[in-house]
Amino acid sequence: MIQIAVVSGKGGTGKTTISASLAFLFDKKSLVMADCDVDAPNLHLILKPEIKQKIDYYGGKKAVIYKDQCIKCGVCEQVCRFDAIYTDEEGMYYVDKYACEGCNACVIACPVDAIELVEERSGEYYLSVSKEREIMVTHALLEPGEETSGGLVAEVRKLAIEKAKEEKKDVIVIDGAPGIGCPASSSITGVSYVLIVTEPTMSGLHDLKRIVELTRQFRRPFSVVINKYDVNVEMSKKIEEYCENEEIDILGKIPFDEDVVKANVFGLPVVEYSDGRASREIKNIFNKLTERVFKRRS
Repeated sequence: MIQIAVVSGKGGTGKTTISASLAFLFDKKSLVMADCDVDAPNLHLILKPEIKQKIDYYGGKKAVIYKDQCIKCGVCEQVCRFDAIYTDEEGMYYVDKYACEGCNACVIACPVDAIELVEERSGEYYLSVSKEREIMVTHALLEPGEETSGGLVAEVRKLAIEKAKEEKKDVIVIDGAPGIGCPASSSITGVSYVLIVTEPTMSGLHDLKRIVELTRQFRRPFSVVINKYDVNVEMSKKIEEYCENEEIDILGKIPFDEDVVKANVFGLPVVEYSDGRASREIKNIFNKLTERVFKRRS
């Protein structure tokens, strides 16, 4: 099974635009899509999947104070390093679940065992099917304030792999989480190929270097795509120089194209909306990508 992760060192580079186009360029009979940006997913805006299954995700534990056992000694409040324990109008202690880190300090300190760590629902993940393309999509949404995004990404990918095996599909395209944190790491672990999308800005180059370092640590084969390269030709040249010095292959350079904006407005991938400059280059990137990935497989 081939897994292709489309990632970026920062948000807003056009990663999802490319992922959505790949969803329409691959044979739908062989494809499963996985949106691994669990904090702010947006692939569904283009694929328009209908949710078939919802699964609760429990990624961590939070402290709970049992009022009928609490003696109001205040020890828990004193030992909490995260200022997560407060008193209500009646002087009873309670835990702010959005501030609690589940460190267990209050549980240990409580002299009457009135506090316990309990499993906390951190979000949910979904199995969906795109109405227009009949593509299976796995995606998720993390609850506000939760920090277990890497684990939720892992569940999204596990579900995608499980369904791909059941339906005998051999390609998974992952719309990865931006940045270099846990969700980004979880997006690229063990994949067949990584496509890194960058933009011609100072922050684009800076974050490109970080995601390249991360991808190399995981020893995954990868190449780079420069999106909207012609809006800042000088920065694009700096990115090309960096890639040349680091012996990194640039798979393509997508020009700025207003059709991309128009396609997003209509909720369509640009390769379906028009055959403009950006669309043609994304198709070229797709051809090069599939050639490399399937060549490595053989």
